[in-house]
Amino acid sequence: MSKRAIIQRVDPPAAIPGGEVSIEWKGLDTDPNQPLRVLFADVKAHLVAASRARALTLVPGLEEHGQISVSIQRGSQSTSTSAIVLGRKLAADIHPVANPVFDPADNSLFVTRSGSRGEHVEVSIYRIRADGEIEEFSGDIMNPTAIAFDPRGQMFVTSRYDGTVYRVSPFKEVSVFASDLGIATGLAFNEEGEMFVGDRSGTIFRVDEIGQASPWAQHEPSVSAYHLAFGPDGALYVTGPTVSSFDAVTRFDNDGMAEIFYRGLGRPQGLAFDRDGNLYVAASLRGRRGIVKVPPDAGKAEIVVAGMNIVGLAFSGNGEMIVATNDALYGLPLGIYGSLI
Repeated sequence: MSKRAIIQRVDPPAAIPGGEVSIEWKGLDTDPNQPLRVLFADVKAHLVAASRARALTLVPGLEEHGQISVSIQRGSQSTSTSAIVLGRKLAADIHPVANPVFDPADNSLFVTRSGSRGEHVEVSIYRIRADGEIEEFSGDIMNPTAIAFDPRGQMFVTSRYDGTVYRVSPFKEVSVFASDLGIATGLAFNEEGEMFVGDRSGTIFRVDEIGQASPWAQHEPSVSAYHLAFGPDGALYVTGPTVSSFDAVTRFDNDGMAEIFYRGLGRPQGLAFDRDGNLYVAASLRGRRGIVKVPPDAGKAEIVVAGMNIVGLAFSGNGEMIVATNDALYGLPLGIYGSLI
């Protein structure tokens, strides 16, 4: 092997199976008659496109997870190995449509099996305990969409089927908290414990402590859902994918006045902040899909996790990023800690 044959960059440096990754190298034979192979932990990956020193490839499904090796072969020549962080599968055969959420009381993870509109599934909310065991939690909410905990640790769930926010007790008791909220999707609490609910048809509601809702802001309707998160600046950040491939993250101040925080994302969905104020969004950026990181100044965005069909994310207390696709959950040890808000 030539000492000059090295991988210079793996972009992004983390992925879930099926994610599209760019790999750049130097020093390999450029003879087009020699086959090019990309290997993840010695498993051949599917090539999407390749040039003399760069390839786009899909990460294969592997039993391994965490940091795994990446190498390139052309004919009998190979590069030195590089590495990528590959997510471990936590759950399958689920159907989240928004962020999974950690219970602040015991760090268990809640995720929905939302189903198609009007579909009743036997179990619509699952709990994944800290030890990894998956429990059936509730089947009493039709089309559960967003889950959030208020500052007192109470769990609330929106239903896009009946426009209702439900309160769910630790004993799995479900009760109506607020209703008549349109197609209720996004859900978030501010520092003062006020609830905000996104009706994807164009209204963001503020809901008081007894469940009375009032329109607070207007937003462009979404083809699927609103996703809400409060930032470290106290503002509400909202995504709502439209038919455009150049959607925005919108920032609402305390008075409900809107401004564009960042534009240029395709089908942006779940979003979350880290402790440094960076925003992470499930979206596509310049045609590539995954988790997009946007800095606090809304400067240069980058994909930090590659993956397809991602709908949301959450951060665990030990620095793990939880990524939700439309049918599975993955955990990636990235050393990123979520905002304390």
